Amino acid sequence: MLWNFVRRAAVLAAALWLAAGCARQEQRYVTQGHVFGTTVEVTVYGGTRQHADAAAAKVLSEFDRLHRKLHAWEPSMLTGLNASIERGEPFQGDEEMVSLLKSATKLSARSDQLFNPAIGHLIRLWGFQSSDICAHAPSAEEVRRWVDARPSLSDLRYDGTTISSVNPAVMIDLGGYAKGYALDRAAAILRAEHVQAALVNIGGNVLALGQPGDRPWQVGIRDPRGTGTLAMVTLHDNEAIGTSGDYERYFMKDGKRRPHIIDPRTGYPIDLVASVTIITSGGSDVGLRSDGNSKPLFITGPTGWEAMSRRLGLNEVMMVDTTRRVLLTPAMRSRLEGS
Repeated sequence: MLWNFVRRAAVLAAALWLAAGCARQEQRYVTQGHVFGTTVEVTVYGGTRQHADAAAAKVLSEFDRLHRKLHAWEPSMLTGLNASIERGEPFQGDEEMVSLLKSATKLSARSDQLFNPAIGHLIRLWGFQSSDICAHAPSAEEVRRWVDARPSLSDLRYDGTTISSVNPAVMIDLGGYAKGYALDRAAAILRAEHVQAALVNIGGNVLALGQPGDRPWQVGIRDPRGTGTLAMVTLHDNEAIGTSGDYERYFMKDGKRRPHIIDPRTGYPIDLVASVTIITSGGSDVGLRSDGNSKPLFITGPTGWEAMSRRLGLNEVMMVDTTRRVLLTPAMRSRLEGS
């Protein structure tokens, strides 16, 4: 019944969105690119094409900078940091890197370490630090080795912008955090360019600025087990929506789906959840929160997601488990009904 409800809401909202979009299509300027291993899209509402293109170009340039700086396996500042940690040597970072790692450490602590970007060795062991993901089955002994090493962002030490670790097993992978930070950087750039309204989409992680005309932005939530849209939601100024799913970076092995989101407690990919979508609002880190906070809910799963939502201060959450059951917080249900 609930699944049918969100489907009906999606059809209705999509029709309204298309009708509104067609009436003002000439005022929406869309620029696409490919970075962070996914498609990115910047939609600017209002103004001239020249102004929109210039603003979008600055955003894409910033995305490229962050991609080259934070890449987890191609040469970057992050891989340089990880190599220094493995050697037991300090690394000279910068203020941006230190700030990002410290904010990630706070989320890690709040989530009981379920959000743990320090488990890069496990992510690599399962074959997810690659552009080409293939079926892989590491041994139980290999998995246990990195779980028992207990890598954590709390192992990091800072002396100004110099970073070191007391645990050589730490390998940082910001794949579950960098896209959110990029959204916030995009928002700052677009505000500085004085755009009237904009929507930034990085592979399904979306941030809204302003309002396109007399209606809020409408954003689709992907059906994790289909090609269509599960539901549509409205996004207002300085709101972001983030989704973690098992449908893009995964492989099938022995009849089981193995997604890239790994439980740091067991060292194994999660197989109970198809997707988690959250909405965040307010502040200068709304994108960052929309990206990072969905991971602990995905790992907690259908039995503990509500308690973790409350712990993280998340009101609007949708979870779809692997049986296609849709779970909603009351606030997310209200938003879907009002979209």
